[in-house]
Amino acid sequence: MSPAEPPTAPEGSSAPESSPAPSSQTSGSPGRRRVPSIWYTASIPVIVGLIIFFIPAPDGVDASGMRMLGIFVATILGLILQPLPTGSVALVGLAVAMITKTMSAADALAGFSNTTIWLIVASFFIAEGFIVTGLGKRIALLFVRAIGRSSLGLAYGMAVTDLILAPATPSNTARAGGVVYPIVRSLAILEDSTPESDASRRKLGAYLLLTALQVNVITSAMFVTAMAGNPLAVDAAKDKGIEISWGQWALAALVPGLVSLIVVPWVMSKIYAPTRTKTPEAPELARKQLREQGAMTVHEWIMGATFVLLLVLWCLGDQLDVDATTTAFVGIAILLVTGVLTWKNLVTDTGAWQTLIFFGVLVAMADELRKLKVIDWVGGKVADSVGGLPWLAAFAVLTLVYFYVHYLFASNTAQIVAMYAVFLGAAITAGVPPLFAALVFGFIGNLFGGLAHYSSGPAGVMYGSGYIKTTEWFRVGFLMSIVIIVVWTAVGAPWMKLIGVW
Repeated sequence: MSPAEPPTAPEGSSAPESSPAPSSQTSGSPGRRRVPSIWYTASIPVIVGLIIFFIPAPDGVDASGMRMLGIFVATILGLILQPLPTGSVALVGLAVAMITKTMSAADALAGFSNTTIWLIVASFFIAEGFIVTGLGKRIALLFVRAIGRSSLGLAYGMAVTDLILAPATPSNTARAGGVVYPIVRSLAILEDSTPESDASRRKLGAYLLLTALQVNVITSAMFVTAMAGNPLAVDAAKDKGIEISWGQWALAALVPGLVSLIVVPWVMSKIYAPTRTKTPEAPELARKQLREQGAMTVHEWIMGATFVLLLVLWCLGDQLDVDATTTAFVGIAILLVTGVLTWKNLVTDTGAWQTLIFFGVLVAMADELRKLKVIDWVGGKVADSVGGLPWLAAFAVLTLVYFYVHYLFASNTAQIVAMYAVFLGAAITAGVPPLFAALVFGFIGNLFGGLAHYSSGPAGVMYGSGYIKTTEWFRVGFLMSIVIIVVWTAVGAPWMKLIGVW
């Protein structure tokens, strides 16, 4: 339905953008030309956006609130239907918000100062260092030598890596973009899987990257310190008299988290299967290439040492008072000064710059919705809608709405800040056990991060690689959300009952 996806690979290579199909003559009507399909795909977001735009603002919502919501929804639909490339759709939405005075220029551009977005961009540059030095390939070869007989084995290897790093890496974007992504990218290249064509990207890279994201949302949910927004949820729960310790959170998430890490790569291999599932010759090929690659070069050693430094600073960031974005740019500075990366490497990394554009626009729009009280209005309506229901039924409604309303958000933390306390209060009012409600909403604050290509920092990293089409993101993201909800409900609820959470 939508044109082929335009994003580019981190190293600067790009898949060709699709252009609208050339006008063709209508059968039986000589001289007449069909309307290009771009107008059909563009008309849907425009019509929906206009309808919402002119709805009068309800009580409690700023006069500009519905106009902002209309522009935001139209932009999201544009990103789904792709009448124009992703970055173009985002900039058009931004221009409409400014010209209609719905957002000031300063507010519209505020998203580009968001530190999480720049952490995503920095992650692309760090990944570039792994590629240009060959260190990423070397690490990938070691993985292939050990567990490279199948794509599923590689996916589980990445899952274990993410799980080990999660408790000590408060930035899920740093973990996914700075650690997992470059290894997965190198594994894909090793198997000749690039974004250049559908056949190539679906060979291995698309599966591994999308699976790595779905794994990341699980590991982020398992520890308070695995995602920056989790401590905010703990603080919000404390304001309502609910104390959640690091150990309580980890224990409650342990069993559903581990089951999810087993289930997710396997399910992904069925609903988004790579075309190369068996690679029995890969371990021996990896040994041969490692021998040919020889000893590590000076630049590889520098890249490796910088990588270790980044890991240490990311893990000890709170104690050292150094945030994850600062750490990433320190790493980039080291790589530039030592010649591992050049300015040209950064400038030509079009995947990073495209991600900056579309993610910056969406974050600014989502923040404006919060400031205009649209999010509060939505939350209030939800709370009113479950009044009088048994607490289990009310909680089911609240959790599902909280999960899927994330389609309106461009980051996990933004939704946690805007809606966690609102939904937690509504659940407690409905009679849900307070600690149970607080933990479940805390887990969901991570689990919805794989719904769409803009849903979280790690999603932005994986999307910018160019391996995954927008339409695939929404289809696979929704299917995996059902799988994750089923696992965390069927396994998590009884487990939390067993350990006395409710």
